[in-house]
Amino acid sequence: MNTNKPAVPNTTVTRNVHDLDRTTDNLYESLVVIAKRANQISNNVKEELHGKLAEFASSNDNLEEIFENREQIEISKHYERMPKPVLVAMDEFLNDKIYHRNPAKEQK
Repeated sequence: MNTNKPAVPNTTVTRNVHDLDRTTDNLYESLVVIAKRANQISNNVKEELHGKLAEFASSNDNLEEIFENREQIEISKHYERMPKPVLVAMDEFLNDKIYHRNPAKEQK
């Protein structure tokens, strides 16, 4: 686990709408790019979390063991504290870390 403080804010940040359309010249196209990247990030984090929590799964757990597994709780808390995927995607987009293209624009 990466224990460094993320550069991405954990809360909602007010953005200037004009910053979003500077690379695509279209606000809605920018939002689609950000949304698709956020879905990719979300899926990756979900797979990673399920992989880590699968280590704790067993077929004969009793109720006490489920509630007392501190390591599993710490892993879950770590993922809850992570910035939301849309905030990460927005930061990547504004810092030109996302490669995107529009084939419809390229044909013209």
